[in-house]
Amino acid sequence: MDLQPTDDQVALIEMVTGFASNRFPIEIVRSFGQSNGFDRDRWTELAALGTFGIALSEAEGGVGLNFIDAVLVHEALGSALVPGPLIAATLSAGLVDGVLDGSVVPALIDIPTDGPIVVEHFRSSDVLLMVDNNGVRITPSSRADCIDIAHSTDPTTPVSILKSVPDGELLGGPELAAAWLRRGSLLASAQLSGNSTGSTNLAVAYAKEREQFGRPIGSFQGLKHLLADSWIRTELARSSVWAAGVMVDEPDVGSADRAVAGARLTAARAATENAKTCVQVHGGMGFTWEVDAHLFLKRAWVLETVFGTRDEAAEVVANLYVEI
Repeated sequence: MDLQPTDDQVALIEMVTGFASNRFPIEIVRSFGQSNGFDRDRWTELAALGTFGIALSEAEGGVGLNFIDAVLVHEALGSALVPGPLIAATLSAGLVDGVLDGSVVPALIDIPTDGPIVVEHFRSSDVLLMVDNNGVRITPSSRADCIDIAHSTDPTTPVSILKSVPDGELLGGPELAAAWLRRGSLLASAQLSGNSTGSTNLAVAYAKEREQFGRPIGSFQGLKHLLADSWIRTELARSSVWAAGVMVDEPDVGSADRAVAGARLTAARAATENAKTCVQVHGGMGFTWEVDAHLFLKRAWVLETVFGTRDEAAEVVANLYVEI
């Protein structure tokens, strides 16, 4: 990929986008956050597309494409706010039986050095994956003791607090943990990039249909500037995410760690700022539960903390530049 999708990649994006629109409309997305709302049938359908095995070899049961193709898929999923432990499934598909076909649902935690241990989609999971500097371990979810949070930040992403880290079987050592950290961060950034596209599209659609003084509000200069800024942020995010995906596949091209950190910075900013703009464009209605703008903003807040934060990414970029 020369920083532009090939015809096959465009077709892949269109397929995933069409599937998400058909099988994960917004009312289904909202339902995933409800008690027992995780729809395993739809999750299995998503897995059947090859979503979690895009970058796995055919010998491992995967599609046999590159990691950049997984990045493009997650970007399309992020645009549609497709819920579920997408990153956990993509990272573990080649190592945990049943994840590839969707019959086993994983939950994943990047164990912090301090503070609460937060697990997303735990109550719907079959296995718990635990990542720290020493490696990646796995245990049945039934062995972990968690407390469900009644009202999570993102209503489509149920959250639990792990009381203590259980013992588990070692899947891989520090090298696997480092690879998951890099790839997981980039997949989250890809979803953030898609999120910024989705919120911008929602804002533009509303600006075209909502009228004041006999004219669509999108014709007013002030809104044009807001929406143009959203488009620019989205393009910057997409470019940095795609470039990082290429560098993960081709590490000789440049510093993959710096590229992944840079992608987090631009994608997180684009997603949060564009979602805020979407709320603003909708006016007073934008703050209500019924309007979907808040779902993009809250998903962005969650994703920007997955496998690292914006501040941590900024430190990585700064330190690598100092070394150069």
